[in-house]
Amino acid sequence: MMRKRIYAAVAVATVAATALAGCSSSSKSSSSSSSSNNKVGILLPDTASSPRWVSADPKQIAAQCAVYKLDCKIYNANGSDATQEQQNQQLISWGAGVIMLVDLDSSSGAAIEKLDKSKGVVPIDYDRLTQGGGASYYVSFDNVKVGEDQGKALTQCSQVAGKSGVGYVEIDGASTDNNATLFAQGYNSVLGSQPGWTKLDDGNGNWSATTAQSVFQNQLGKYGSKINAVMVANDTMAQSVINVLQQQGLAGKVAVSGQDASAGGLDNIMAGTQCFSIYKPVAGEADVAVKLASQILAGQKPTAPATVTDPSNGSKVPAYLATPTVITTANVGLPVKDGYETAASVCDTNSTTKANCAKYGIS
Repeated sequence: MMRKRIYAAVAVATVAATALAGCSSSSKSSSSSSSSNNKVGILLPDTASSPRWVSADPKQIAAQCAVYKLDCKIYNANGSDATQEQQNQQLISWGAGVIMLVDLDSSSGAAIEKLDKSKGVVPIDYDRLTQGGGASYYVSFDNVKVGEDQGKALTQCSQVAGKSGVGYVEIDGASTDNNATLFAQGYNSVLGSQPGWTKLDDGNGNWSATTAQSVFQNQLGKYGSKINAVMVANDTMAQSVINVLQQQGLAGKVAVSGQDASAGGLDNIMAGTQCFSIYKPVAGEADVAVKLASQILAGQKPTAPATVTDPSNGSKVPAYLATPTVITTANVGLPVKDGYETAASVCDTNSTTKANCAKYGIS
């Protein structure tokens, strides 16, 4: 799908701190920097696919930059690969020694990372692996396990548990996102081998609420009551599915999955319209990635605990992979307790969410 190129300015959050004390020179730092370079650029993808890119990640990254006394610029491309490429150029000119990238697609992401390396900047793939980019490190979650957890949790939803036959449809994430491929690999491995489960349709929601709504409307129109479960890749798209089900009086009667533990997703779990979400604490990525950046700028060459394979060329990328958590009504308050979401964002939407928060002890 062609991505609309947007040339409008985007919001920039900047955290300034004092120079990193006592760091040694590194051949990996920017060619325009000195041994005291403490500049890190962060390129986030959009504001629509997940709330995390607007709030959770920028907040946690900024806090960690302050901890490690790094001067960080955080840019959001607002869904435009052209904007992200321009932002990368700005970070190079600014003198960034490390740039953390969440790509919009591997093609534009690889171009960014190849340019970074040619300028002596160390690229880190953050959350998404950029195929063919050649990043020095990859910091993310075990995304195949995320998908496996989604598949297992879906089979345990009350709407389908114990059924001898279950018809389900899928709404996957964007085909340009390597994570979406890994999620699908995980949940397809589980659901494809689940006795009595039949996949009726597989659609691409493109991480878009609007697209997911259209896809599911078509699926529901075609298969109707044969659909017992919807394997939808994240909370943003799950909300669209739930909206369609509500219009048909089916919300809560069909098992719906999710991911990201967003405020809306937690509300839907408490309301019984969404069975679960997948919680990926930002600290598991941001804290590791910013510490890694500080080590690189200090001239160190950290040894990652794992590697992942770039499917485009078979190369091994040093990787730090965190473990996800399934969120159901049993632990729905955990993301708020951890500070990933605020009680206000989850509870203060309306009287129903306030009552549900009281019921599940969220305050």
